[in-house]
Formats: sequence, C-alpha cells, structure tokens
Amino acid sequence: LAGAFCIPLYVPYVLTGRWIFGRSLCKLWLVVDYLLCTSSVFNIVLISYDRFLSVTRAVAYRAQQGNTRQAVLKMVMVWVLAFLLYGPAIISWEYISGQSIIPSGECYAEFFYNWYFLMTASTLEFFTPFISVMFFNLSIYLNIQKRTKMRLDVLHEVHNQSFTEEMERSPEAKVSLKCCKWEQKESAETLDLSKSKAQAAASTSSLDAKDLLETSSESSRKPKCCNKKSCKTSASTLSSEKRVKIVSQSTTQHFRLSRDKKVAKSLAIIVGIFGICWAPYTLLMIIRAGCHGQCISEFWYETSFWLLWINSAVNPVLYPLCHSSFRRAFIKLLCPKKLKIQPHYALQN
Repeated sequence: LAGAFCIPLYVPYVLTGRWIFGRSLCKLWLVVDYLLCTSSVFNIVLISYDRFLSVTRAVAYRAQQGNTRQAVLKMVMVWVLAFLLYGPAIISWEYISGQSIIPSGECYAEFFYNWYFLMTASTLEFFTPFISVMFFNLSIYLNIQKRTKMRLDVLHEVHNQSFTEEMERSPEAKVSLKCCKWEQKESAETLDLSKSKAQAAASTSSLDAKDLLETSSESSRKPKCCNKKSCKTSASTLSSEKRVKIVSQSTTQHFRLSRDKKVAKSLAIIVGIFGICWAPYTLLMIIRAGCHGQCISEFWYETSFWLLWINSAVNPVLYPLCHSSFRRAFIKLLCPKKLKIQPHYALQN
C-alpha cells in the first residue's frame, strides 16, 4: 500500500516542491500514510507479543492456537488503534481550531508544528512499542537461558545416578536384586549351619568335618537363581534403556530450545531494524516541532522520512527470511499453484 499509493503521490511533491493533487487527496494521502506507518509498528508489537506467549506460556498458547476469531480480533484492533492515533486529528484539526495553517501548494498535517501533540503521539507510536518489543524479546532470551540451564542440570543429575537407584526404579531389577539378596542370606545361613554341624562332628572325624566345610563353602558361592553374570546383564539392560530415554528427552529439549533461540534471534533483528528506521524520524520530528523547522536541515528530515518507508519495504522480506511459517504463507498467497504441485512432486521423488 505504501509503494502503490503513498510513494507515487509523494515523489512529484518532492521533485517539484508543490502539491498538485488538491486538498481532499492531500488529507487522504496523510491519513493512509500515517495509518500504514503506525499499523506497521503496532503489528511488530503484536507479533512480538505472540512469540513471547509461545515461548513463556507454551501450554496456554497451544490451547488457543486454533482460535481464529481471537487472532482476527487482535489484527483488527491494531488497525483501529493505528487509525485513532492520527486519523481523527488529520481530518478534524482545522475544524476544531477554526482555521487551517497549511499554505496553498503544501501538504502536511495541521499538527506538524504542535510539539505537545507530537510528543504524546510519538510516545504511543514509537517509545512505548519499542520498549514493549524490547521487553518481550529480553523475556524470551532470559526464558531460553533459564530452560537451557535447567536442561543441563537435569542431564547432569541423571548421568550421576548410581546403579542402586537405577535398580530400585525398575520392577525387573527389583526382583533380580531381591533374588540376589535372598540367595546371599540363604548361603550365609547354610554356611553357619554347616559350620556348627562340622564342629559337632569334629570329635568323631576331623576329615569328615573338613569335607563338610568345603561343601558348605561351595554351596554358598553358587546361588541358585542369581549370579554375578545375571546381575550384570540386568544392570546393562537397564542402563541401555535409561540412556535411550535420556537421549530422546535431550533431543526433544534441544530441538525446542533451538527453535526458541531462532525466534529470539529473528525478533532481535526485527527490533534492531525497527529502531534504526524509526528512531531518527521520531527524534527529528520532535525537535523540528519544538523549533518550528528552523534547527533541522530539510535534507536530514527527508532522509529520516524515507527511512520509514524503507522499513515498510524491508519487513515483507525480513519476516519470511526469519520464519518458515511466513514463507509458507507468502507462497500460499502469491503462488497457490506451486503449493499444490509440491506434495505431488515430493511423492514422485
């Protein structure tokens, strides 16, 4: 819209220094221009807020993800608020004040040199959104850092668990462990009984007692239902299952954290470009209004003004570069046939 309507009308105005399209079209041009620029800022805030919820309140966000009505309502509210910020003032300022201060052949808003109005509007249009977007982005970054630390702590704790704790958590291991303990106890009791018998028979025959002690020792070293090999096998199986589970959980968490880091990185880029494009114009506009255009060079003001439109040109390229979902949406809007052909092509391959 900026490229199709605003810029074509502004280029002759800049080149000739005179507005030749009439008073009514001038007001329409101003309303559309201010509306598009302001809605661009508010949409950045809305998208940042959406990303903030998806990372910090993932469960609640996924529960509301299919609510199309709420999403449409938010987008409509962005455009309504953007219009209310400047639209009524552009349309009705001269009627409220009783006269127009714009000379013939010029086209700018009646409040162009009203410092109080511009300061209030700039706070709502730039400073508040910029601080909000920075807050959302910083919160996302800190949340990711916290989750990364928690994930590393959990993995470290799991890797340091002892064999006994692993055995106690597995039902099969519990049976095996009980079996080993019972056999060891039984062997000890048998050994004690055999020793007492041997001592009683020692007076009769020392040779028989020696054989009995050897027999009892052999029976104690050979439990019936459990041996070292079976214990090792069960422990090895349990450790393998545990490692598979840990790797699976680690991979899932790593994928989620990687995705969230990409979101934070893309938001940082968007916020940075937004600040670069909007800060010069906002500051120069406030200063210009305070000194009635006497302290700011026309060249620098025009440069800052064009930066706003450059931001509108960059955003449609920037969002698809940062988000695969935007790329799919643009393909669906601009090349619907290509989107329909792709699945068929993928099946053939």
